[in-house]
Amino acid sequence: MITPLTGSYGTLIMLVVMLFLRIPVGFVMAFMGFLGLVYAISWDAALGMIGTDLWQTFSSYGLTVIPMFVLMGQICFYSQVNERLYNAAYKWFGHVKGGLAITTVMACAGFAAICGSNTATAATMTTVALPEMKKYNYHPILTSGSIAAGSTLGVVIPPSVVLVVYGIYTGQSIGKLFFGSFIPGVILAGIMAITVYIMCLAHPEWGPKGPSYSIYERIKAIPDAVDMVVMFGIIMYSLYAGLFTPSEAGAAGSVVAIIVSLLRRRLSWKGFLGAVTDTLRITCMIFMLVAGAVLFGRFLAVTRLPYVAAEWVAGLPVPHWMIFWSMMVIYIIGGCVMDALAFLLITVPIFFPVAQQMGYDPIWFGVAITLVTTMGAITPPVGISAYIVSGMAKDIPLSTVFRGVLWFIPSYIIAIALIEIFPQLVMFFANLVRY
Repeated sequence: MITPLTGSYGTLIMLVVMLFLRIPVGFVMAFMGFLGLVYAISWDAALGMIGTDLWQTFSSYGLTVIPMFVLMGQICFYSQVNERLYNAAYKWFGHVKGGLAITTVMACAGFAAICGSNTATAATMTTVALPEMKKYNYHPILTSGSIAAGSTLGVVIPPSVVLVVYGIYTGQSIGKLFFGSFIPGVILAGIMAITVYIMCLAHPEWGPKGPSYSIYERIKAIPDAVDMVVMFGIIMYSLYAGLFTPSEAGAAGSVVAIIVSLLRRRLSWKGFLGAVTDTLRITCMIFMLVAGAVLFGRFLAVTRLPYVAAEWVAGLPVPHWMIFWSMMVIYIIGGCVMDALAFLLITVPIFFPVAQQMGYDPIWFGVAITLVTTMGAITPPVGISAYIVSGMAKDIPLSTVFRGVLWFIPSYIIAIALIEIFPQLVMFFANLVRY
């Protein structure tokens, strides 16, 4: 007899396989989902259900939004938009204590607005910011922590691949998710900058002041950020005005990125091929995760685990905010042991119905779990951004990077608490979008 307990056993087996056999998450979810369906119904029915579900998912026009935004980010990466952003931010903030680290956080926020990837932002800003902070004798804890933590803004500030995947998987408006995450992303970046300042107050030797630039030099540096502003503006305005669908906005952003890069003579043929190759690789990885999540989600639906869990949780005699924060703790723990996007796709089939049962807006909930899952990119033992910074820095051990990012963990908690207390921080802009 198939019961919700069957789904629980399947989830547990899947997590054990992922943790101990080191098989890619997408393949594990797909395999366990298929075996679960075979056990729950039959071989022939499972094959038919899988074929129908995968066809419906991957024949969707909306799924093209993923390669479009990934391509835009890769074009910007290979045309060195990041360096010009850093130069502009440095001239505005480099003269205060910890100014270079604040500059790094702000440049990460700017690059995130056109990239949407943790790993690309971490690799880019390590290359650009690390030499500068070393030159001014910044402490490795502050240096590595600000780069690794700042790189996670790529998942929160739109356009975000994680928000795209969440929107496709739950049937929510990607445009609303993008606009809803804008203010929380800015708030998180601001709290991170304040964290840097607090670190330098506690340890003044960690972030000595840099040179001061005149107003003229600061204003002269603003054009270096024009590329990012133009691309971000095209995407957000076209979504707000209903001129483009999210896929069309991503395509338009990619075209603008290519044109601007060519006009500035920053994009070589080799760089273009590298951007296309990386786009294909990243898109295939994301699509495999989506396929695995679809199959495993179907298995859970057959066992009715998500619905039973939602009804049970909603009936608990405790305030809804306690249930919400219990889910947030689970996301934090899960992000410590596996890829954040993969864990989000595993848990959404269970937690999304719970959130709906408790009356949470799906757009607000998507932004909230995106904020908390992005912590997984810097928390041990699977903090991918921390590994990238340590690997590229060579002389900064991984333990030092993790010591640095621990200072920034409260930033995420505060940002999540703020959007829970003031949900309009998410919903105000989200409600302006037509679709």
